[in-house]
Amino acid sequence: MVHSALVPNLSLRERVGALRHLPALFRLVWQASPSLTAASLGLRLGRAAIPILMLYVGKLIIDEVVAQTQMASAGPSLGDWLASGRLNLLGGLVVVEAMLAIATDLLGRASSLVDSLLAERYSNFASVRLMEQAATLDLEQFESSDQQDRLDRARRQVTGRTTLLTQLFGQVQDILTILSLAVGLAAYAPWLLGLIVLALLPAFLGEVHFNAQGYRLNYFRTPERRQLDYIRYLGSSVETAKEIKLFGLGPFLVDRFSRFAGRMYGDNRQLAIRRAAWGGLFAALATLAYYLAYALVVWQTVRGDFSIGDLTFLTGSFLRLRSLLEGLLLGFSQIAGQALYLDDLFSFFEIQPTITSRPKALPFPRPLRSGITFENVGFRYPDSEQWAVRHLNLTIRAGEVVALVGENGAGKTTIVKLIARLYDPTEGRILLDGRDLRDYDLADLRSEIGVIFQDFVRFHFTAAENIGAGRIEASEDRGRIRSAAERSLADPVIARLPQGYDQPLGKRFNEGADLSGGEWQKIAIARAYMREADVLILDEPTAALDARAEYEVFQRFRDLSRGKTAILISHRFSTVRMADRILVLENGRVAEAGAHEDLVASGGRYAELFELQASGYR
Repeated sequence: MVHSALVPNLSLRERVGALRHLPALFRLVWQASPSLTAASLGLRLGRAAIPILMLYVGKLIIDEVVAQTQMASAGPSLGDWLASGRLNLLGGLVVVEAMLAIATDLLGRASSLVDSLLAERYSNFASVRLMEQAATLDLEQFESSDQQDRLDRARRQVTGRTTLLTQLFGQVQDILTILSLAVGLAAYAPWLLGLIVLALLPAFLGEVHFNAQGYRLNYFRTPERRQLDYIRYLGSSVETAKEIKLFGLGPFLVDRFSRFAGRMYGDNRQLAIRRAAWGGLFAALATLAYYLAYALVVWQTVRGDFSIGDLTFLTGSFLRLRSLLEGLLLGFSQIAGQALYLDDLFSFFEIQPTITSRPKALPFPRPLRSGITFENVGFRYPDSEQWAVRHLNLTIRAGEVVALVGENGAGKTTIVKLIARLYDPTEGRILLDGRDLRDYDLADLRSEIGVIFQDFVRFHFTAAENIGAGRIEASEDRGRIRSAAERSLADPVIARLPQGYDQPLGKRFNEGADLSGGEWQKIAIARAYMREADVLILDEPTAALDARAEYEVFQRFRDLSRGKTAILISHRFSTVRMADRILVLENGRVAEAGAHEDLVASGGRYAELFELQASGYR
């Protein structure tokens, strides 16, 4: 249960204030397709005028029929009536009404077609905007759970608000129709308009209230909804199936999902019952108002104030106007409710990254001359009081192969993230060829850094596309892709695939071929070679390889990185010993530095860790 104390109430002003996003939504829709947007509005403008015309033509038909029945008969046959010309006006009116009915159907079908196409174009366009915005954000803005909730809400609004477009344009159409009907009613009985508004106002306010309640419920259920999605993924994913079965986790996941889903269902059920009860009451009031107006119009017709045609016109207009106003008010409240969700989307678009290129940023120095220097660098992750690195001083010379060694949490991966400017230091500074890293153009800097992390992405694309992702602008260069695969020893893996480099990888889609962990890692390392960057970094990417395969990969890495600045991170000392220099990290600082033999001989921390690992092979 979501307690009201935890969820701030939204005032009517705040709810209506959410409509401020509608102009931005319209701009987004217009940018998605100006032609379809204009066509949708034009079609609805045509449809808006038809109801009043049909009602008025119907009134004229009835009045003409009544008038003809009060006159002497033109003859016993239809031919006599046609010959007399007394059916000319009536026949013309019937033809006009038929044409209006056909136009209504055609315009409705055309409008539905255009709206469906526009909704798809908008969804695609907004999805692109969402991905473009996400690509600009800092890593910090992805790793925060609050920001993940925010991104999840924004992602849902891209596809979940397409019906809002139809509602908005429908509202415009209904407003135009209401204005035309109101003018007609005002000419006969203006008091009917006031009666309608008084009857429908409670229903409108009720809908506004319950839409806001629904938004509050959805907003504060976002973390639990993400947990539901995660549990659903765990319980029905090929990636997790082995361990779920081996550990017998199926009942546990089902029970956990049921408990989360049950709480959410209970809240939704309570809100739905309250909404239905109040909605029924307000609907009954509106119906009573209609029949009160109907009785008064009938009385005035009996008294002779209105003709029979006037009666049908007024009752038809009143019924249609009541229905349109009810739909308009409820639709407005729904739009106001949905506009609350639009805040999730447009506020996400307003997030600004903090790690950006400075004005007149420098290009990456090619070639790198002096290298990378950390000067008294301190960094702690957002929402953490513990320093990942502190008072860190180190230098990685240009053209040098450096290995980073240390226990988990010593700061190895943090150093890599700082070099790639996925984060900026909290204290101190990092120099690249003597200039602050922040002075360089961010995109150019990252284009010259090839990094493969331990938790690299397994793209469910073809083998060639997996490797080509390392330098996307060269992703069509098969020669470069093959060369990168040969360097990483991925070429023999790909050669065994039925479709070679065109083979889709992973089991997510049809015809996909799954790879072992070690094979995936060779593909990922090829991605780093594809980059042909001046700085190469391998951050524990070979954990799934056996010792021999890892040695071969790092031996090739050593050979192929000659002339480049390279950083490798591994827990296997047999691998890191091939580096020019080894930096031993402890508590976020460099505890020792030197070649393998020198560090072993010194009997320090490195020698201790090396001896512990070596004893395991004896």
